[in-house]
Amino acid sequence: MASYNRVMLMGNLTRDIELRYLPSGMAVSEFGLAVNDKRKNNEGQWVDDVNFFDITLFGRTAEVASEYLSKGSPIFIEGRLKQDTWEKDGQKRSKVKVIGERMQMIGGRSEGGGNSGGGSVRESAPAQQRYVNSSNTPPPPQPSRDAQPTGGGPGYDEPEIPF
Repeated sequence: MASYNRVMLMGNLTRDIELRYLPSGMAVSEFGLAVNDKRKNNEGQWVDDVNFFDITLFGRTAEVASEYLSKGSPIFIEGRLKQDTWEKDGQKRSKVKVIGERMQMIGGRSEGGGNSGGGSVRESAPAQQRYVNSSNTPPPPQPSRDAQPTGGGPGYDEPEIPF
């Protein structure tokens, strides 16, 4: 039987990113992600639910995240679930975490870059999104909204108006 392991999460960082390098030179970053959800309880009132996830990024994606993101930064992560198991004091333990394969930063740039504290967003800066994946390939191009010729130039046909 086939299996499928994909997860997509959008939330805010719960702490600054920890960047380290493996002996092979591969960058690894780890951080927490808080994902908010609203639901109605038994009384019909809206309540907030917060779920916390541990995220691990590798390679250039890990370095970019460490450079530009800090506690509270909004982010979109796409990846897969991985269960870690270990033994502590004779007890078997396990934990499910997310291995991020693609990352998209959401919102504007913070002043002074990431991990410099503050994390304030300049209101005059337009909202920007950065897309990074572990293979360092750019996202597929988005179709242009101005693809239709207008105003009598080449390729423009005057519409027929029946009046």
